[in-house]
Amino acid sequence: MIAPLSPQERRVLATALDELRVQAERELAAGNPAGAFEIWNRELRLRRVLGVEEEVDSLSRVGEIAWSESQTTETRLITERLQQIEQEVQAETPPDFDLLLRIAQAYQQMRAIDPAVTLYDQILVQARQQGDAATEQETLIALGELHLAWFDYPAAATAYQELLTLARARGDSAREVEYLQQLSYIYQENNQPQEAIAAQQELVSVYESRQEYTLIPPLKIAIADSFRAIERPDRAATHYQEAFAVARSGQQYAYASEALQKLADLYRSLDRPDDALVVYQLLIDVEQQSYNSYGIMQAYDQIGQLQREQGNTNEAIAAFRRGLELARQLSYRESYFTQQIEAASQPPSPESPEPIQQN
Repeated sequence: MIAPLSPQERRVLATALDELRVQAERELAAGNPAGAFEIWNRELRLRRVLGVEEEVDSLSRVGEIAWSESQTTETRLITERLQQIEQEVQAETPPDFDLLLRIAQAYQQMRAIDPAVTLYDQILVQARQQGDAATEQETLIALGELHLAWFDYPAAATAYQELLTLARARGDSAREVEYLQQLSYIYQENNQPQEAIAAQQELVSVYESRQEYTLIPPLKIAIADSFRAIERPDRAATHYQEAFAVARSGQQYAYASEALQKLADLYRSLDRPDDALVVYQLLIDVEQQSYNSYGIMQAYDQIGQLQREQGNTNEAIAAFRRGLELARQLSYRESYFTQQIEAASQPPSPESPEPIQQN
């Protein structure tokens, strides 16, 4: 049996291994990955002498590099070594769950999703049995990130819902907001508008209670988009209007403009042209306040198109002329507005011509 190293011997070996690590990094930077991993493999073999914790940390570090460098063989060998260590730790009574957590983190670094999830799930059960809230939270965060990275949205949502429950139980408002934001993103990406609405409305309530009103407009717009997706135009319109009101009061003109554009588009889809025209006039006012000549020009274009669709020729020409004035100032799309004016000025034919579409 090999005698354990003395503290001085450990320091000497650790220094030598750190030098090997630096050499390997230099080789990789010089474009010699084969030479780099040859040195790293030597380092990893010697790290075992310093103990399993040191080895696991080094395997994690080198394994992540191997994965990022697409070194398939090296990644497989390191994963197999981690699994061997895991089996040895699992055979102990009781297992060292701190070490198992480090192994799971190493799997995660190397994108070995199946062994990572399996081990994290085991650690989560143990943490809950022991009432270890810190480890429970750390493990759930890791699971949430891991599932999200691999686009497993249902599993990610489960992890973040559990994290949200924990955050609320201990009154951690900062974490509560973070987890609600993650859930909102997950549900949107997974085409779950109703679930997204619920998370976003909770976020709005939190922001209102904290008087963080500048964070509300984009959420209101997202909520409106989700209501439109589930064919609730009435609720969508309400939230677009609220987004506009909050954004305008906070001089957040970009969000105010976005909310009005989407509201006008909604009204047009519902065949409510008069309401859409009112919204476009509000949009012009918002764009004027932000000195957005391009946005004003676009709004006049939409008014002209809508008036023409309604057979209001004079109003359509007037709007296109205002658009042309701005186009000339911007030296942009002048010919487009000229064509629109000419088309609107033509006497109606037996079959009404389609308006010239915007490029």
